[in-house]
This record gives sequence, C-alpha cells and structure tokens, in this order.
Amino acid sequence: MALPTDKPFEDPVLNHIRTDFLLLRQDWTVHATIERLRQAALGDRIFYFYVTDQDERLTGIIPARKLLTSSADQVLADIMIRRVVALPKTATVFDACEFFVLHKFYALPVVDEKRRVIGIVEVSLVTEEILEMETPSQGENVFEAIGFHIAQLRSASPLTALRFRFPWLLATIGSGVACAVLSGVFEKTLSGLLILAFFLPLVLGLGESVGIQSMALSIQALRVNRPTLRWYLGALRLEAGAAAALGVASASVVTAVIYLLRHNAGAAFAIGGSIILSLFTACTLGLSIPSLLHALKLDPKIAAGPVVLAITDLATILFYYGIAALFLT
Repeated sequence: MALPTDKPFEDPVLNHIRTDFLLLRQDWTVHATIERLRQAALGDRIFYFYVTDQDERLTGIIPARKLLTSSADQVLADIMIRRVVALPKTATVFDACEFFVLHKFYALPVVDEKRRVIGIVEVSLVTEEILEMETPSQGENVFEAIGFHIAQLRSASPLTALRFRFPWLLATIGSGVACAVLSGVFEKTLSGLLILAFFLPLVLGLGESVGIQSMALSIQALRVNRPTLRWYLGALRLEAGAAAALGVASASVVTAVIYLLRHNAGAAFAIGGSIILSLFTACTLGLSIPSLLHALKLDPKIAAGPVVLAITDLATILFYYGIAALFLT
C-alpha cells in the first residue's frame, strides 16, 4: 500500500478504503442473501451491497433498503441496479471527492482493472479531508484567488499594501472603463429600452459568479492534472455541458421573471439569450485562463481571478447590448 502524501487530495484512495464488506452473487435469492449477511461480521455502516458474477466482476448494486423490502424468492439479478459508478484503484482522494459531489452517493466501490471489488470508500472521506485542512492555508487560497499572497500583507504599511493590491485593481478598473465605452456605443439601444438598465447588474453578477466557480474548480483540478491538450479538451467538454445547463436554467428563470414583471416578451428572450452566451463564455474562461497560466508556468491562483472577472464582464456587456441591438431595435 502506498504511503500517504503531504497533499491530502493527492493521497491514493486505497489508503482510505474499507474491506469489511460482503460481495453478493447475482444468482442468489434475497432469502439466501439475508442468511449470509446474518452470518457475516460486517461493519455498522452499510449503505449498498455490491453484486458480482461468477468471475467476481462487479455487475450491479443493491441499496440496503431495497434488499430488505424485496420478496424472499427474488433473484438478485432481477432487483439490482446494473449501472454502477466505481472508482479505479489508481484513483486519488481528489477523484473520490469529485465522484461523490457529481453522483451524490454515500459510498463507492473501488475496483481493479478486471472490475473486481477490492474495497469501499465512504462519503465521510470528503468531510474528513476538508476538516483536516489547515485554516491558514485555506485563507491563503482565498486571497490568492483575488490577486495577492496574504503573507505579503501581514504587518504591511499602507504603501506596501498599495504596491501589492493596486496592480490587480487595475484589471478591474480597465474592464470597468471598457464596459463603459461599450455601453456608450450602445447608448441609443439603452435609451430606447430602459428595461436593459434594470437587469444589467443581474446578468453581470451571474457571469462573474459562474466564472469564479469554474476558475476555482479548474485550479483545484490543476493541482493533480498536467494541463495537456487531451486533458483540456476533456475538461472543456464537461465544462461546456455544465455551462449549457447553467445558462438554460438561469435564462429560463430570468426570462420568466422579466415577462411577469414587464410583459415584454422580446426583451425577456433577448436578455435570456445573452445570459446563455455570457455564462457559456464565463465557464470557458474559468477553465481556459487558469490552464493557460499553468502551462506558462505562472501561478493561476494569483492572476486568474482578476483576469477572468475582467474578460467575463466585457463579454457579458457585448452579448447583452449586442443581442438587444440586433433583435429589439
């Protein structure tokens, strides 16, 4: 077994598995299974039972409640869930945490290359890793995401604080000025459709929130992955799916609210369309900018936050007024 690393999320998941489990055969009946469970010395935390074929390969899963409520003469193959999410034995703690967040299970089987179960990891692993992190380290990450190391500001004079903090504010100032210039270009559109001014802060806030979320996830992923083209394309595919879902869901809610409040279907759909495009762009930027900085051997935690927010704001303004000018004037 591998020794634990000094980085908890990079620790092999094999260091955290339980081995006090009983594998069930898919040709057993419920009655025979319960009899075997009574004889087995199992732990007190049983969420699921895992079913195998005659070669001990994982073929299904049965939640404990479903097993106990099924007829005694039923065969396990008839009541098991055949689509099973499993972790490979090469997985890290980070991989396990990601699976728990994505799939919302209480436990996951860990399998070898032949899909034979070698252990079970529980959702408590996620909370344990988070609670064991040192608070100062997490505080450092928060400050790094907005543009500076917290260590640089401890006991710093006002001039020193200015030197470290002001350069990153320039990105915000620059994007704000650029947004103002873009707004000026669309002045006629804005004056003719006052409703656009009402909902602009909402759309900007959505884009910034999603951009920061994607950036945080990307920086975390880059801790355990090399930013190769293959990794980036795979991550981009997943992020594009998430972006589409977030965009459609957010746009649907906002479109409905605008129509109920203002009874303007054209403005509602135009603003909704700009939300979809801006959130998709925000997700892409949140992934791409940290990956690019990492590939250039720059610290993505320091520069990514201000840059992602600045470009996201510009893209949001462009989509927002551009769609309105195209379809509403």
